[in-house]
Amino acid sequence: MKAKVFAAVAVLGAAWLLYAWLKPPYVRNADPRGDNIVCFGDSLTYGTGASPGMDYPSQLRRLVSLPVINAGVPGDTAAEALERLEEDVLERSPRMVLITLGGNDLKNGASKEEAFENLRLIVERIQEAGALVVLGGIRFMVWDRGFGDAYEELAESTGSVLVDNVFEGVMGNAALMSDPIHPNDKGYAVFARRFHEALEPYL
Repeated sequence: MKAKVFAAVAVLGAAWLLYAWLKPPYVRNADPRGDNIVCFGDSLTYGTGASPGMDYPSQLRRLVSLPVINAGVPGDTAAEALERLEEDVLERSPRMVLITLGGNDLKNGASKEEAFENLRLIVERIQEAGALVVLGGIRFMVWDRGFGDAYEELAESTGSVLVDNVFEGVMGNAALMSDPIHPNDKGYAVFARRFHEALEPYL
């Protein structure tokens, strides 16, 4: 009898673990309000290194039926982006907001804690407006300082959709880069496809 009870408990435990592993992550504002997709970030959003009309927001615009706004400012840190959040995002009827921020914090030596506290404030204010947030994470093999994992933690704790590493297969590939930091037209096409794949279930 005890053996049967033990076996039943083991089966239930295994089933629970399998469910916890397989269930989709919680996404806040999966049925978002607003009218526009707003791409909010730094030079990777602005399109440094791209030909006219080939930045990733422009290429994404050709893949979706909603208006896409490019709100990228080269050199922006998370703190600087937070200062312009109201005007550049919240006042523009955001339905979905795609964020590429944190690279300049990493480059400038800002602490991970400071950068991601500002990113958390950005994400939460956007979500309070009823919009879905997609985070574009970055991971570097050596010079990462834990930023890559921090994007994952932020996405999980806020219910954001995560593109784990927008640079995967792009960084270091001369055919996809315009300089050591910025993609070229083909590289931004990869960004656009990755963001489109992340957005597609919610369009």
